[in-house]
Amino acid sequence: MKFLSKYLLFIYLAALIIFAIYDTFLVEREQPSNISNIQETKKKPTNKMLLANQNKKNFSTLVIPAIDRVHDELEDQYNEISQNLTNILYRDKILELKEAYSAESDEELLMALKPHPKSIAIAQAAMESAWAKSRFFKEANNLYGIWSVNKNKPRISASKQRGERVVWLKRYPSIEDSIRDYYKTLARSKAYKDFRELKMQTDNPYLLVEKLENYSEIGDKYADDLTKIIRYNKLYLYDK
Repeated sequence: MKFLSKYLLFIYLAALIIFAIYDTFLVEREQPSNISNIQETKKKPTNKMLLANQNKKNFSTLVIPAIDRVHDELEDQYNEISQNLTNILYRDKILELKEAYSAESDEELLMALKPHPKSIAIAQAAMESAWAKSRFFKEANNLYGIWSVNKNKPRISASKQRGERVVWLKRYPSIEDSIRDYYKTLARSKAYKDFRELKMQTDNPYLLVEKLENYSEIGDKYADDLTKIIRYNKLYLYDK
């Protein structure tokens, strides 16, 4: 009996060991599948984030240096004219600029010539061109979605019509030309008079974008969207 009890105990212990080994084997077989699923779940948002970051990086490389160049060019012109308003040698040039910007006085001319902060120009370019991914930018260098009303100048049609009306956008020879025309649009249009007046008082982009509601059909929300882009991407750093 003692021998039989020991024999049964041995069989019982052996069975426990075999079961433990088999259970471990099953767990090890399942682990790679679980890890793979976890990695696949994490990979999707990571890929989207990487793509978004890559788009912004491409935008920063291609667009921001062009905005820098145009802004510096316009700022030099503003400083030159503001310092020579009474200089007789600049009379003809000032008259030409007043005509080009529809300015009736020296004060209006200076409001037109002073370039607004780079952060706003960058944020609008990002929004209007979908971070340089839009068809208008790729095919026409049109960063800011500026419309064309002159059929004799280069332009590109929008993919959607407004009723029976075809919407046309300007086609530019270069990115810099698009940026110059954008600055000129804000500098001379009656729709942005309040914007021009305010930029003579402050360079705060968050205050200035509040005066750009006429730039988009979404109205006040446009200023909110610009504010978010400037703040989230720290575009205000380009104004220093």
